[in-house]
Amino acid sequence: MLKDKDILDEKNKILHTKSKDVIFPMDEKDKKIIDEMIEHLTLSQIPEESEKYNLRPGMGMAAIQLGIAKRYFVVVYEYEEGKFENYVIVNPKIVSSSSEMIYVEEGEGCLSVNRPVEGIVPRHARITMEGYNTDGEPVKFRVREELAVAFQHEYDHLDGILFTDKIDKNNPFKGKEKYRAI
Repeated sequence: MLKDKDILDEKNKILHTKSKDVIFPMDEKDKKIIDEMIEHLTLSQIPEESEKYNLRPGMGMAAIQLGIAKRYFVVVYEYEEGKFENYVIVNPKIVSSSSEMIYVEEGEGCLSVNRPVEGIVPRHARITMEGYNTDGEPVKFRVREELAVAFQHEYDHLDGILFTDKIDKNNPFKGKEKYRAI
C-alpha cells in the first residue's frame, strides 16, 4: 500500500520533468502501481481510513508523483458518499475544452504540495480527453466541473507543471472576476 511518504514533495525536481509516453503492452509493475494509486486515493477519501492510515485526502495522482516519468494518471471520484468511480488514463490528450473557465473557490490542493496555497488556477469547465486504458484500448472521457479540474491538474503533472506554477505570484487572485467559482 502506498503511504504519503511515497509521494514526492514539490521540492523534488523530478516533478518538473515531462513524462514519456507509455509503450504497450504496459509493464505489469505499472499496472500494480495503478492499483495501489486507486487504493490510496479511495482510502484517503474515507475519513475513518484516512485517519487509520494517516493519509491526506486526494482524488488524483500522476505517476510522476511517485517518481515514475510515464504518462498516466488516476482519478478516484466520490460521486455519492462511499461510492467511487475510478478513472485511469494512459498517454492522455485533451482533444477539446470549453471556453468557459472555472476555478476551485477554496483553492486547489495537491498530494505533492504539503502546505496551504492561496490563489486561483483557471481551468476549463468542460474537457474531453482521449487516451488508453492499461490494456492499450482507446478510452474517451467527457468531464465537467470538479472532475474536469482534477483531469487538468493531473494532466499538467505529466508535463512537469504543478498547480502552484499557474498562480500569479504577485497577484494570486488575478482575473478572479473572469472565472466561475466551483
